Amino acid sequence: MSASLPGSRHLPTSRYDLNSYWGRVKHSADISDPRTLLTSSAGLQHAKDLITEYKQNQIPEMTPDLWTAKKIVDSTLHPDTGLPVLLPFRMSSFVLSNLVVTAGMLTPNLSTPATLAWQWANQSLNVAINSANANKSTTITTPQLITSYFLAVGASCSVALGLNALVPRLKRLSPTTRATLGRLVPFAAVASAGALNVFLMRAEEIRRGIDVFPCESAAQRQQRETRGGTLESLGKSKKAATLAVGETALSRVFNATPIMVLPPLILVQLQRQEWLKRSPRLVLPVNLGLIFTTSVFALPLALAAFPQRQAVGAGTLEKEFWGKGGEGGRVEFNRGI
Repeated sequence: MSASLPGSRHLPTSRYDLNSYWGRVKHSADISDPRTLLTSSAGLQHAKDLITEYKQNQIPEMTPDLWTAKKIVDSTLHPDTGLPVLLPFRMSSFVLSNLVVTAGMLTPNLSTPATLAWQWANQSLNVAINSANANKSTTITTPQLITSYFLAVGASCSVALGLNALVPRLKRLSPTTRATLGRLVPFAAVASAGALNVFLMRAEEIRRGIDVFPCESAAQRQQRETRGGTLESLGKSKKAATLAVGETALSRVFNATPIMVLPPLILVQLQRQEWLKRSPRLVLPVNLGLIFTTSVFALPLALAAFPQRQAVGAGTLEKEFWGKGGEGGRVEFNRGI
């Protein structure tokens, strides 16, 4: 993100109020905007140059062009490394990358091999997204990555197959209720395995901790920028890492809930309509349209559940951080997304 670019001048985090939920929703809509995927290499470099000029005091104040440049940079670069996140795994590509996989999982009456194949595809995509957007102050080794990957795939496939076998045995329920529950099996598998996936892929952060920094007031930040100094890490905190990973896992569940619940329930109702009975070929495009529409609105709402740059009291972390907080005795860290 823009914080990784050279220059000591503070760049406003967002044009929106990130202390409010709806402010974070608007900010999340910016960084998940698929239109930023169309930015060329030259366009990205121009955006980086504009922000660098501002941070080096060559541009006096924020302008509409600067806000656009910041949107491009924030949606493209990783905040810890300053390198571009691989395009299919950016938050701005999340809706498009997940569209086909989600439609596959929500296809009615899947066979067992098809269920396994789509759950494997979904968890493979989740592993890539979680790894690409994790806090990079703590690295994960290739063996750990492979182990976490197979555990996540195994968990999702087990839940999906187990529930698919259980629902038909619920004889006391009406056929309509069983059919509805059957449509919700992918949600249970995705929600449970999705949360587990985040913990598995970022377990090394919890084991080793992530960098935390003192919160600064505007005056303190200005003094540091005048000196040309950088904000130094206070050390690595395991408690901060646990909070960061836990909040990210919850946001994944929040995102999956409307996407995996609303389209299948709406599709069940639509399939009872005569126009769809007469044109069964329309089921797939209707399903894709429902998933896409739900995803576009659900992603910013889920990403905004928790601040990406999280601030907590230093006293809530390990003893080594007590009394070392900045403004208000607080420290901050990158939660990851």
